[in-house]
Amino acid sequence: MSDYFISPTYGKMSFDQVVNDLADFILKKPEETYRLIVGTDSEGKEQPNFVCAIVLHRKGKGGRYFWKKIRSEKKHTLRTRIYEETMISLEMAIKLRKSLEKKLSKIKPENYKDLEIHTDIGQYGETKEMIKEIVGMIRGNGFKVKIKPESFAATSIADHCLR
Repeated sequence: MSDYFISPTYGKMSFDQVVNDLADFILKKPEETYRLIVGTDSEGKEQPNFVCAIVLHRKGKGGRYFWKKIRSEKKHTLRTRIYEETMISLEMAIKLRKSLEKKLSKIKPENYKDLEIHTDIGQYGETKEMIKEIVGMIRGNGFKVKIKPESFAATSIADHCLR
């Protein structure tokens, strides 16, 4: 796993720098409503590369995103790859929520607390049988979940960063 994230604006950043940038972005306009999203996608059949994206969307007024590439040495089936994507997103979301709560403790968390996880599964294709399991896993950890076609952090941003 790489030790840094990539920002299209700032280049390589540590996790702490990402958290600081997200907090600064929120604190500039704390009255706005934000969507904080984590999504992971992968490519490659047996030993896939994963990309985890963190997206902060200021509703109707822009946002920012960061991504991190994770290389896998393990062999994966489609099922284990989807589980790995989900675990990467969950671990990142838990870490991100904890770090941001500390940084933003002075403002009301209602504007950003509902962190979403976007998954690369949907009603069509081979992943449809996994929807209940994956959605239950994410909700069981206290996060909102989006699947295709609403899961743009995984299916568009992370997917684009794989290339």
